[in-house]
Amino acid sequence: MSANTRPVLVTGSAGFIGSQVALRLLERGERVVGFDNLNDYYDPALKRARLARFAAHPGYVHVEADLADRAAVESLFAAHQPLRVVHLAAQAGVRYAAENPHVYVSSNVTGFLHVLEGCRRHPVEHLVYASTSSVYGANTALPFNEHQPTEHPLTLYAATKKANEAMAHSYANLFGIPTTGLRFFTVYGPWGRPDMAFFKFTRAILEGRPIPVFNQGHHSRDFTYIDDIVDAVTSVLDRPATGNPEWSGTTPDPATSRAPHRLYNIGGSRPVPLMHAITLLEQAIGRKAEIELLPLQPGDVPDTAADVSDLARDFGCEPRVSVEAGIPRFVAWYREYHGV
Repeated sequence: MSANTRPVLVTGSAGFIGSQVALRLLERGERVVGFDNLNDYYDPALKRARLARFAAHPGYVHVEADLADRAAVESLFAAHQPLRVVHLAAQAGVRYAAENPHVYVSSNVTGFLHVLEGCRRHPVEHLVYASTSSVYGANTALPFNEHQPTEHPLTLYAATKKANEAMAHSYANLFGIPTTGLRFFTVYGPWGRPDMAFFKFTRAILEGRPIPVFNQGHHSRDFTYIDDIVDAVTSVLDRPATGNPEWSGTTPDPATSRAPHRLYNIGGSRPVPLMHAITLLEQAIGRKAEIELLPLQPGDVPDTAADVSDLARDFGCEPRVSVEAGIPRFVAWYREYHGV
């Protein structure tokens, strides 16, 4: 199979980010193989509705299987020989991990190993994979930047993503696989996940139920609109990671390496107080929220803020959609999708 006919593999293609990335790649003329197990962590009907937007596209092939199934992943790489890989499949949900730790390790660690082995045995041009802002953990120096150490994750979910970064670096070093990890900051927008705050808050406000607001409302988050995420993912995909010739083991830079491995933040670059975001939701919905103030949850961090200067420097990607513009777009989609 020649390079110009080899597809892009998108794992998690029925997910929030994965479906949008797959759609964008198809729109620009790529062939895409999607991989997703359509599990029931949240309503599979939403996942199937996302897929329905492009499942019939002549350039799309869907494989329904589980990342933890080694044979299925091996078969996937052997059959489709992807040129590039966007690995977005994972067991999501920070709090869910506390009750279901084995599921997280099976999907996020063992599953990632299977993807790395596929890239090793069927060489790819570039592996781009999802990490998370949660890896910054106990860090309090804001804004978070990729050159800070991330040795103190506060949740198992964050620990699995930190493990992914270390595993990807080892494969880049040992086998020369160009790998780029993307640390996403609180992604929201149309076709979002029902377990995320804006989705849950919108549903509760429309149903007249109270919304739980942790840390007594004293959170701020670097919310990132889905279109800005997709712009960055596809831009990074097009430029395989390279080694940093100036990297030094005496003063090691966590964001780069002599090996072809890089790490980038993708965030809105503008921390927003949670209470302000709720006000924007109320305005978009046209109803006031009943707010239930609660203590800080174990593993939560009070504030996040992304330094995205490296992404802007290397790829020209900067956030374009503010929460003032993005939240009404999300609410409009929610009303249309649910017929509210």
